[in-house]
Amino acid sequence: MKIVFAAAEAAPYAKVGGLADVAGSLPQALAALGHEVTLYLPLHGTIDRAKFGIPAKGPTRSVPHGATKARVAYPSVDRDGVRVVFVDSAKWIGRDKVYGAPDDNKRYAFFCRAVYEDVLETKPDIVHAHDWHAALLVPLVRRARSLPRTATVFTIHNLAYQGRTSADVLKLIGLPRARLPIEDPNECNPMARAIATADYVSTVSQQYAKEIVTPAFGERLEGLLRSRRQRLVGIVNGIDTKAFDPATDPAIAAHYSHDLPKDKAKDKEALQREGRLTVDARVPVFGVVGRLVEQKGVDLLTAVAEHLLEGGAQLVVLGSGDPAYETKWQTLAQRHPGRVWLRLGFDAALAQRIYAGSDLFLMPSRFEPCGLGQLISFRYGTIPVVHAVGGLAETVHDVDRDPGSGNGFSFSRYTPEAFAEATDRAMNRFTADGAPWEGLVMRVMREDHSWNASAKRYVDLYQRAVRARRAS
Repeated sequence: MKIVFAAAEAAPYAKVGGLADVAGSLPQALAALGHEVTLYLPLHGTIDRAKFGIPAKGPTRSVPHGATKARVAYPSVDRDGVRVVFVDSAKWIGRDKVYGAPDDNKRYAFFCRAVYEDVLETKPDIVHAHDWHAALLVPLVRRARSLPRTATVFTIHNLAYQGRTSADVLKLIGLPRARLPIEDPNECNPMARAIATADYVSTVSQQYAKEIVTPAFGERLEGLLRSRRQRLVGIVNGIDTKAFDPATDPAIAAHYSHDLPKDKAKDKEALQREGRLTVDARVPVFGVVGRLVEQKGVDLLTAVAEHLLEGGAQLVVLGSGDPAYETKWQTLAQRHPGRVWLRLGFDAALAQRIYAGSDLFLMPSRFEPCGLGQLISFRYGTIPVVHAVGGLAETVHDVDRDPGSGNGFSFSRYTPEAFAEATDRAMNRFTADGAPWEGLVMRVMREDHSWNASAKRYVDLYQRAVRARRAS
C-alpha cells in the first residue's frame, strides 16, 4: 500500500515525547514489510538541516492560507526505506519549539493544509494522522472529491491534549465552521473532528481503547468515542530494538545480552559513580525517566520517595515538568547526597544509561495510553514497577500474581500506600533473590517488543479502513 504519515515530531529529527518514537519507527517497520511510506513533519527551527542532510530547497506549492496563499517548500530525505518530507515555511510553521509557541493552533492547522495539498497529487491509499497537531488533515482528506479511495486513520496518543482552539482556524485552512455537538460555541476541537470523520480511530493499547470510552478517562469525548466504538481499535506500540539494545548501545558503559546479563552490574556501578551515589551492588537502584507531571505519577513518586530511601534504595531521576515538583525533588536530592541523583531536563544518552544501570524502573502513571519506558526497561533487563492502567496494565504482569511469566510489579489503586506496597515487594525480591532475580532479568530481556508484530496489525487496520472507505 501507499501510506502517508503526518505527525508533529519524529525521532531522530525532533523528539519531545513518545509520539516521536512511534513516528520515527513505525514507518520503517511498515516499509520493511514492503509498503511505500511517506512521513510528513513540520520543519521546526530545532531541526538541524546539515546534520540530517535536508536539502536547502525542495519542490514548492502554493497553499491556501485564509484569503491569501502561502508558498511552502517540501524538501525530503530517505531514511531506512521511508521518504521523510519536511514541510518548510519559516513564516507560518517553523518555530524554535515543537510545542508551546503562541500560535500552535494556527501553525499546526496550516501544516495539515500543506500536507493535504501534497496528498492531493500523490493520492495514497492511507493517510495516517497522529494526535491533535495532524488531526485536521483527516476532515480535509475526507471532504476531498479527488480522493474518493484514500482512507484515513487517526491515532490518539494522549486524549488529554486535544488542541481546543478558536473556530477561526477552520476558515484559515478551508474547512466549514459547522461545530460538533461536543464543541463549545466558536470552538474547534481538532482531535474530536478527526475522531468523528476518520475511517478508523486507533489508540496505542487495547486497554486504553477500553478506558477512553468511560467518563474516568474520556476527557469529555467519551460519548463521541462510544459512538465510534465499532471503528475504534487499540494497537500497543513497539520500540526500536536497534536503538535500544544493551548488546550494542554506544551510550552505556558495558554491553550485555539476555544470554549473558552479568555485565549489567558494570552499568549499575558506572551509573552510581556518574551520579555520585554510593557504589554498592547490593543496593536496589530505582530509575525514573519522564516528565515530572501528575499524569506520570510524580505526586506518588514524591510521596513515596522517602519511604524508598528509608528502605535502603537509591533513586536516579531524569526529567522536567511542574516547577513545584522540580523544586521538591531538588530539595530531596540535596537532603540525600549519595542516595538521590536528579537531572532536570532530558538527555537521551543518559536515559539509556539509566535504563541499563538501574535494577528497577518506576512508572506510577495516573493514566498511560501505552508507555514506552516499561518496554525499554524490559529490553535492558530492568524490572518495571507500574500503576496497572492503559498500556502498563497490558504489558506488565505482576510477578507475585503470575510467578511463571510475570515481568514486573504493579498496583491497582492510585494511592501512595498501594505504590509503596508494590515497591516494597520489588525491593524484597531484589534483596532476597540471587539466581531467581537473574532469571527474571533474563526472562524480561527475551520478550519481543519490536515494531514487527504491531506493524502487521497496522497493515490489517489499513486494509479494513480501505475496505470501509471504498464501501462508502
